Amino acid sequence: MSWQNAALTWALRRWIKPNSLRDQDIATSRALTGRVPFRAKLAPGWQINAAHGAALNGEWVEPAAQGHAARERCILYLHGGAYIAMSAQTHRAITSRLAGCSDARLFALDYRLAPEYPFPAALEDALAAYRALIAAGTPASRIAVAGDSAGGGLALALLVALRDAGETLPAAAVLFSPWTDLAATGDSIIANDAADALFFGAWIARTARHYLGDTPATDPLASPVYADLTGLPPLLVQVSDSEVLLDDSRRVVENARQAGVEATLQIWPGLPHDWQMFAPILPEARVALHDAGAFIRGRLI
Repeated sequence: MSWQNAALTWALRRWIKPNSLRDQDIATSRALTGRVPFRAKLAPGWQINAAHGAALNGEWVEPAAQGHAARERCILYLHGGAYIAMSAQTHRAITSRLAGCSDARLFALDYRLAPEYPFPAALEDALAAYRALIAAGTPASRIAVAGDSAGGGLALALLVALRDAGETLPAAAVLFSPWTDLAATGDSIIANDAADALFFGAWIARTARHYLGDTPATDPLASPVYADLTGLPPLLVQVSDSEVLLDDSRRVVENARQAGVEATLQIWPGLPHDWQMFAPILPEARVALHDAGAFIRGRLI
């Protein structure tokens, strides 16, 4: 464990994790998580451009030069935030680096948030964004889907929904600490309750209610750990061994492999949930994003 991770973990446990014991209202949660903690780390010649279209609402991370080869490949990125908070802007520490490491332009979607827009609003927005990328001329073979935490679960649900609709699937997906079981049934919810630097396990099921509304927590498009994953593209899943959501990753990868899907699981020791968010200060985050970028580059033709 790096000294940076030791210091970060101490700070998160002291100042952030106690919030998961409190029943905060949505406005407070959004205020606490809505700040942009780190600047984007753009590759030379790259820029961030806002997008406000009906289907593509968010921001692009892309080369300024129209003829740049990276413009021929695309990542659809779905941010975390428990479906209730955060945005494309709050995740620039991930998206700016992932785009550069992947040598692909990246669209970070601002999907509708719960509880104002419960399930399936976020999934509908992700589907619309993917279809808009296809309609704009990017072939599915040159698109990867990625997401962290709730966005990682949403990315997996997007793949399942596309397959069920008979649509062409993207070439690959990368999931960072994905939240795939809103019923919170994994053993790690209890086993890692003390070890997790960000959450107590009880926070998971309680927070899920905002997104689920009247939808059962085991609905496979809300909790894709319960989905049939047959026919999905290659997956890369990164998770920490100390997370309460560890089993959300392990079970998805096991299910994917049993369904014949190529699935790579990287379990990193002693890191906080969604540690890729801390890339500006955490060397392990930069290495993880480099690995994710290499995975994407190898699959976008």
